[in-house]
Amino acid sequence: MRTTKTTSATRRIAILGSTGSIGESTLSVLDHADDLGEADFEIVALTANTNVEKLAEQARKYKPAFVAVADESKGEELRSALADTDIKCGAGAAAVEEAAEMETDWVMAAIVGAAGLRPTLKAAQRGADIALANKECLVCAGDVLTAAISKAGGALLPVDSEHNAIFQVFDFDQPERISRLILTASGGPFRSWTKEEMGTATPAQAVAHPNWSMGAKISVDSATMMNKGLELIEAAHIFPVSHEKIEILVHPQSVIHSMVEYVDGSVLAQLGTPDMRTPIATTLAWPTRTSSPSAKLDFAEVAKLTFEAPDLIRFPSLRLAREAISAGGIMPAALNAANEVAVASFLSGGIKFLDIAAISEQVLDRSVRLNGPATLSTLEEAMDADSQARRMAEECVAARAAA
Repeated sequence: MRTTKTTSATRRIAILGSTGSIGESTLSVLDHADDLGEADFEIVALTANTNVEKLAEQARKYKPAFVAVADESKGEELRSALADTDIKCGAGAAAVEEAAEMETDWVMAAIVGAAGLRPTLKAAQRGADIALANKECLVCAGDVLTAAISKAGGALLPVDSEHNAIFQVFDFDQPERISRLILTASGGPFRSWTKEEMGTATPAQAVAHPNWSMGAKISVDSATMMNKGLELIEAAHIFPVSHEKIEILVHPQSVIHSMVEYVDGSVLAQLGTPDMRTPIATTLAWPTRTSSPSAKLDFAEVAKLTFEAPDLIRFPSLRLAREAISAGGIMPAALNAANEVAVASFLSGGIKFLDIAAISEQVLDRSVRLNGPATLSTLEEAMDADSQARRMAEECVAARAAA
């Protein structure tokens, strides 16, 4: 999904989730563009979940009009940290939504998890271009978000390296001429582990991604390959192709970020170093381009590119994601919620690594039995499905802990 919108001389920006890895990478790209004098940006709003210290530091440097912390209990701390400035401060979910509703042209949606749903939708409804780094927005409420973006006249600019790669080589004028999309996956830290070895994996091992520097939750998702399953669901919402035409291919080097195959046999790929600042720069400057501080690709150093089919036995999350998008309706939201609960429990030592996919499957199966072919037309329906699935997942976690 994209429009032919042109950018104004000064691009007004909001970063939802500015203290996370994507938020900091976005600020790095902005700093680089500013140093080169390539573009004119104004940061209007920044938000964080709980990290008041880093948010206040960013606020003092970039001087936005408004900053917000999602944790309401941190509100006074934030206001105190910025008391000697003119920056307006807010706290709580409503404050984050207020940041999303401020008058900006471009919004980085980088809030992790279902918490990013409402503020991202708020930004979409007023016509902002949405640089989407939050998987859950499309996984849980894809039809709702894309409809809002189309109605308001904004653009959906995918930040995930895989979707961004496809976005750059996808012929939106001739989608019927595309035979398949190929999402590449590194395979994560356990690509060559046996299932028995994976059964003993620790949180520290699971977050040690071989190629990318990411937050703990998304790193675990990469280790289970649920990350790639969720990306499959996302791609089905972003691009006008059926999910049956979307395939996953393991590519350990993470140099080819994804590919588009056309009916004449041509396969177009986007290549680059594994650095999120490249896709961020692409969305920030779209429909033009700006320089990025990411390292340039050295083909001689890369030397070779290898590929392999994903193992659905060791990584059942891929199968679960395919089942969820096939069922449609609220099922992707249910799968995502179950996975979030299970990953959080694994990171805190409550369950084992292989329990993550097992719990997700239990919740998905139960959701299908309870709800049948449920439709999804509003954000409230997505949030209800999310809440129901979380309760189910918490029951599963408790049962495994008690066993």
